[in-house]
Amino acid sequence: MRSSRSLRLTLRFVIPLIVIMTLLAFLIVPLVDNLTLKWSVRDLDIRSKLITNAIQEPLGELLVQGNKTKINSLLKRATQDERLFALGYCDGQGKLLYNTQTFPRDLRCALPSSSVHKSPALLQLPQGLVHVAINPVSIDDVPSGSLVLVHDMSFVQRRSEDTRNYIVALFAILCLVISFITVLVAHLSWRGWMTGVRALLRGDALIKPFDKSPSSELQPLVGDLRALLRTMDTERRIADDVTLSWNPDALRNLLYKQLAGEQILVVSNREPYIHMKTNEGIELHRPASGLVTAVEPVMRACSGIWIAHGGGTADYEVVDKKDHVRVPPEHPEYTLRRIWLSQEEENGYYYGFANEGLWPLCHIAHVRPIFRTSDWQQYVAINQRFADAVVKEAERDDPVVLVQDYHFALLPDMLRKALPKATIITFWHIPWPNPESFGICPWREELLKGMLGSTILGFHTPFHCKNFLETVDRYLETRVDHASSTISHGGNLTLVEAYPISIQWPTPWQDSQPSIAQCRTEIRESLKISDDCLIGLGVDRLDYTKGILERLRAVECLLESHPEMIGRFTFIQIAAPSRSVLEEYQAFDARVRALAAQINLRFANGVYLPVLLKVEH
Repeated sequence: MRSSRSLRLTLRFVIPLIVIMTLLAFLIVPLVDNLTLKWSVRDLDIRSKLITNAIQEPLGELLVQGNKTKINSLLKRATQDERLFALGYCDGQGKLLYNTQTFPRDLRCALPSSSVHKSPALLQLPQGLVHVAINPVSIDDVPSGSLVLVHDMSFVQRRSEDTRNYIVALFAILCLVISFITVLVAHLSWRGWMTGVRALLRGDALIKPFDKSPSSELQPLVGDLRALLRTMDTERRIADDVTLSWNPDALRNLLYKQLAGEQILVVSNREPYIHMKTNEGIELHRPASGLVTAVEPVMRACSGIWIAHGGGTADYEVVDKKDHVRVPPEHPEYTLRRIWLSQEEENGYYYGFANEGLWPLCHIAHVRPIFRTSDWQQYVAINQRFADAVVKEAERDDPVVLVQDYHFALLPDMLRKALPKATIITFWHIPWPNPESFGICPWREELLKGMLGSTILGFHTPFHCKNFLETVDRYLETRVDHASSTISHGGNLTLVEAYPISIQWPTPWQDSQPSIAQCRTEIRESLKISDDCLIGLGVDRLDYTKGILERLRAVECLLESHPEMIGRFTFIQIAAPSRSVLEEYQAFDARVRALAAQINLRFANGVYLPVLLKVEH
């Protein structure tokens, strides 16, 4: 009895709903068909005009020449479009002169006055429904005839059929969902009404309304929800980075779409190409630099201007009057702008403050940082000189400026004052120390303020970002948001993010290099290493932060603990000279040479040397 009442209640709601939804579907399907047809006709009209405009000029030239073969070939190529069924050309008197083989026999140079469709552009031919467009053709702005374009309309019929199926399926699903919800609500309402009636008949009090949950109860969830959303966003970005195929086009599109800038400017101390004078003339060198290796693919992909210190002995001889030179020389893709420094300026700004001060400070190396007032003054002056060069090279007021490394900590704020609309992205290529270590720098506040002129400030790892945020929080009056990793200072907002830097692989010149087997053979022959000897290889700048001494001691330990490896293992260390004018680097050079000589003295055997040290580029 109860089930029959429920069934009647269900049918009472469901049957009218099904009838209404069916009527709506039958009313909407013809409207959608008509709308689809109109859209398709409009699209084909536009396509016809585009095709006419595209082939009008070559067709006109061929008509003047009277070359029938080439005209027919041109028309045939045009009909390779899957929707363009046939093509014909009529002269000014309405005579069909040229046409493709698929051109309908019943069709001439004018549309018939009667058609089974209301639109004059649609005709029902034995081949099926087609769209016909007749567009005038002019030669040197003089009307010469018309082009008849016949498009196959079978795709519209297929599209309409698919649309009808989708609409029917959609309405069926909607009908089921709405029916379920309606019946569920009706049953719940019916039960509630029956319960209330019973309560009244029993004399019970009216049903109490549900107590509203206070909004404060949701507060403990807010933090968890934010953390969850942040985690999901991070995972999404990581997934995007993993699945993204990195190539020059992808990099170019990313920079222009995401950074909204059309001009890319890179600022670094080290230049990607150095011209040096030799006995044979001017030679081009590529410096040993991780910065150059990482950043140059950006410039190769996006062009732009790279501003750097011109320190080569022949750098001045190859630039133009604007101090520009196009690089790479074999296939120029961007412009290198060179900045000239005197020896005194280089000693103070580069060797002094940057490399005797900031370099050991940020690496927390076992070398005491040295800070001199004269070096600081040179550092400020050179940063301003580079800022002036950026402003001069900027072709618009909102360029994208990529500031590289610790040589230009003051540059972002200088650029922000000169180019307020610029997007300034600074990448710090070395570690960032903890606040206590950085605090020994006499000009810590000035350096931090300079870096906060950046729109985005990048470090290698999240740990370096954390150290920087804590350093700013310690020494400057700013608003630091650790959750979003942003710093608000002086009306500017700086995003601090970790960007684990990568290098381009494979390299553009890899295909031109000899094979691995050939290189291995040449190395063994040139260094007199036997074929059965294992080779270890290290390539670094000659710097106390690169672990070269530790590497050589590891080789010594290997030969001590495994004497059978003597004569069967050779370690080649290529150490590119760097900052050799500094006493600390001269002393480090001497220690490396002494340790290599000591190991060779202990374990050398005839022509065999366990360590081959090459202090050269």
